[in-house]
Amino acid sequence: MHKGAKAAVIGSVFAVMVGGAGYGAFNIVNALDGGGGAGSGGAEPAAVKSGPPSGSEVKDTSAAFFAAWTKGQAAAAADLTNNAARAEPLLASYGAAHITGLKITPGTASGAVVPYKVEATVSYEGKSKPLSYASRLRVVRGVTTGKALVDWQPSVVHPQLKNMDDTLVTGASSTPSIEAVDRDGKVLNKEKYPSLGPILDQLRTKYGDKAGGTPGVELMIRHAAEGSADTSLLTLAEGRPGRLRTTLSAAVQAAAEKAVQKYPQSSTVAVKPSTGEVLAVANNRTDGWNAAFLGEVAPGSTMKIVSAATLIDKGLTSANRPAPCPDSAVSDSQTFHNLTGMKPNENATLSESFARSCNTAFVKFADDVEDGWLNAEARDRFGIGLDWKTGIPSFDGSVPVSAGPDTAAGLIGQGQVQMNPLNMASVTATAMTGTFRQPVIVPLSLDGREPARARGLSPSTVQQLRSMMNRTATSGTAADVMAGLSGRIGAKTGSAEVDGRTRSDSWFTGYRDDVAAAAMTQDGGHGVDASGPLVAEVLRAG
Repeated sequence: MHKGAKAAVIGSVFAVMVGGAGYGAFNIVNALDGGGGAGSGGAEPAAVKSGPPSGSEVKDTSAAFFAAWTKGQAAAAADLTNNAARAEPLLASYGAAHITGLKITPGTASGAVVPYKVEATVSYEGKSKPLSYASRLRVVRGVTTGKALVDWQPSVVHPQLKNMDDTLVTGASSTPSIEAVDRDGKVLNKEKYPSLGPILDQLRTKYGDKAGGTPGVELMIRHAAEGSADTSLLTLAEGRPGRLRTTLSAAVQAAAEKAVQKYPQSSTVAVKPSTGEVLAVANNRTDGWNAAFLGEVAPGSTMKIVSAATLIDKGLTSANRPAPCPDSAVSDSQTFHNLTGMKPNENATLSESFARSCNTAFVKFADDVEDGWLNAEARDRFGIGLDWKTGIPSFDGSVPVSAGPDTAAGLIGQGQVQMNPLNMASVTATAMTGTFRQPVIVPLSLDGREPARARGLSPSTVQQLRSMMNRTATSGTAADVMAGLSGRIGAKTGSAEVDGRTRSDSWFTGYRDDVAAAAMTQDGGHGVDASGPLVAEVLRAG
């Protein structure tokens, strides 16, 4: 829903990040302990309880909260939370979204967590429909009062209300719904392809009025984050959806959806190198974020594709020329090491050091790499950091101009370098074909978008990169993962150290014939531990 839509809008939804195990770290003010403060008078205050709420406290507090909410007693319900000032506006405005006949059925508590089912009716201008969903709340101990209280989160009202200023809206949508189809005309929906839910919402927001549909009447969430599409919760009256053709492949998307489910906090993208068309995008994240397109994290050794191209294009070495792999390497007084267990080889070529993912081999070239070289190679050859027009929001990679130890770190995909699976799938596609084709998820012709352009790679550099990536896939660090894949194959593994984490992020990128795919798994370890098997499964389907 957009500006100008006819709607009833709930007041701003507020949240305070004090949920779960972190609650005890917040000792703020009495407002976080319910509606009232300490009493006055000469009597000694009662002893403040401590420790987790008892089973009876959890039952009584949740029951009282549900009773007040059901009766529309917003103030009373808010006083049973640890943030009454922020809970009351949302609870009081629940009816403003035309939600009536509220019935709450609690389930069996698990410790301090109480699941429940909400049943109600949404009515708007003669249109009515039942609303049913499940959510849960947590009962916590108030910091200053010791009372058992509902830990206030917007998700208490609806599980898809997650951000502070998300709002519920009921009305006629100004943007018609869409029927998104894949490259072969197969229908794509969020029920069969869950990862596509936020993406289909974005496509509807941007292209709904171009796809030929008519609007319906809906209950929806308007998200506070800029650029976020509305999330439809319930359709009261169907509009006529417009048909929107995407570049996706239902078969590859299905494989990507299945693969990411095996690895928590993972994301993957597959593209068609000969055209730049996105074949699949999938995420398995607790935050529901499209990290596959929007992530901004260090890519680890997958960056060595760009780094190797830089060394080759600047004449510092080539695939069959020296790139020694010592135990350690120093750049501007900063010492870099290889993965534990890697044997040094002072006679290694660039191809061997690439296939083994030797960090020190690349770091040793840092003093010879001028400040802007890596940035220029990434931008001018691979299109990184340009303004990509994919059809939905995307972060297009960043390789800043660097010097000293930042150059050394950048050569191995650490430091200030930031990428996501979309970027690395594109990098792999460019390395394979020599031509940068900006990724797209809907055809450029749909709205006359102008793609980003880069000059690509020379035939000699392409031949060397493909040879090194094939060696990595057949006898290097990616060999076990890529085993069994036929056709023209190549790969690069990566792991990225992130401050404050005990495990690295797992990265992997590879190609098979005319499919290139990349994946990142947060806290996934080495590239072959999580992201590698994920990419191999996608390539197998492609």
